[in-house]
Amino acid sequence: MLIVTGSNGFIGANLVAALRAAYPNTPIIGVDRYTADGTRYPAHAAVDHAIDPDDLLKHFADDALPANPTAIYHLGACSDTTVTDRDYVMRVNLEYSQAVWQHCVKHNVSLVYASSAATYGDGSHGYSDEAGPSIYQPLNYYAESKHLFDLWALEQHAAGNSPPSWAGVKYFNVYGPMESHKGRMASMGYHWVNQIADTGVTKLFKSYKDGVAHGQQQRDFIYVADAVAATTHLMENQGDFPGGLFNIGTGVARPFAELTEACFAALGREPRLEFIDMPESLRPQYQYFTQATVDKLRSSGFTTPMRDLKQGMADYVAWRRKHDALSP
Repeated sequence: MLIVTGSNGFIGANLVAALRAAYPNTPIIGVDRYTADGTRYPAHAAVDHAIDPDDLLKHFADDALPANPTAIYHLGACSDTTVTDRDYVMRVNLEYSQAVWQHCVKHNVSLVYASSAATYGDGSHGYSDEAGPSIYQPLNYYAESKHLFDLWALEQHAAGNSPPSWAGVKYFNVYGPMESHKGRMASMGYHWVNQIADTGVTKLFKSYKDGVAHGQQQRDFIYVADAVAATTHLMENQGDFPGGLFNIGTGVARPFAELTEACFAALGREPRLEFIDMPESLRPQYQYFTQATVDKLRSSGFTTPMRDLKQGMADYVAWRRKHDALSP
């Protein structure tokens, strides 16, 4: 039996679909706030059992799961980087994750959990998953909660109080199918595809940093299918490397302008870009550059090539046209 928390979310729903394809006869428990029919995207295989996040902790406390899972993918979290209630974020992201970890330790269950590239802060110390994480300074409560759990997990591991195998994965800028429910927190690829389909124009934030032109802010964009493949690899091959933190990205930063061009190309449109003011509240915490170091991931044996932006956006738009009623 497998457990996926955040199974009705963006990466979680894609992960469930991949696990169902790989393990058609293995029960999968999805932990999330579910719709009446148990799934957000009925075109994809649903989980076998749906559990509310609060009920999972009760099952842990009472040892009341239908069977002991062999592995837990813990992706569920508050992922809103603008939330101002620190106590809430710490309860949902830090304390809940600690409870999942302790269950894995007690019952000898393998664990992969979602950290975040946001833990690297403004990037002034780089984006290395091999550096000591204490040097990084997160810029918001979401990132802080993920950072604190990383530090706690490493402390537990050093003290011999860790699952039999584990990995914390730091996703960079993931885009792809099944993210519409995220609203304003969905990837820019999602928003720009919508803008192009509706208006023929994409709107990008202006740059407020010397030496960075408008549209040249850069991110490490990774297609969700590639992120899921790296995630399942780390779970399935954990016996080959010690537990720890792993970046999940392509290892190559691309400008926002290049992503918009890939969106236009996938939709068969000529590029038209418009630059707009960035809200003042975002400017102090805005990241102008992110790029994963992926040597550690590759050294773990993950050799699958990552899609470039044109390939990823072409796949994404094809999926949107089939499942989300996107106009041609």
